[in-house]
Amino acid sequence: MVTFEVVEYMTKQWVVYLSGEIHSDWRERIVTGAAERKLKVEFVGPITDHAKSDDCGVSILGAEENSFWHDQKGSGINAIRTRTLIQSADIVVVRFGEKYRQWNAAFDAGFAAALNKPIVTLHDTELNHALKEVDGAANAVCQTPEQVVEILNYILMSS
Repeated sequence: MVTFEVVEYMTKQWVVYLSGEIHSDWRERIVTGAAERKLKVEFVGPITDHAKSDDCGVSILGAEENSFWHDQKGSGINAIRTRTLIQSADIVVVRFGEKYRQWNAAFDAGFAAALNKPIVTLHDTELNHALKEVDGAANAVCQTPEQVVEILNYILMSS
């Protein structure tokens, strides 16, 4: 006789990586919405203090006169955090904002796709065409943080 162990998804603490745009309150809206629904979710993500993120390399490893090497030091250190957290995440949510080009968010989405992680993209409809390949790799495409919360709520339901 074959027996199967049933995993109860409501008891699992899911890890959700929140990638992308850092200039609006979308992360807080998702975290608050999940807390209001008492979802068993741990949210992780990049350092969202722009200056701290940009300057971590030179703050730790020493100043650089050339901006290229300044950025290389910071991006290398930030990549340790980003790659490690995406690898351990159950779901990756990637937010693309309208004001800045988020090349890092696109890279995170590609990295998550390469790891076969479930991806939820979040952006305004005006970016649909520009993000068609990224959205094509996503499991869901949302326009609001509240839609992301509803997806999390749905997938974490016990029945």
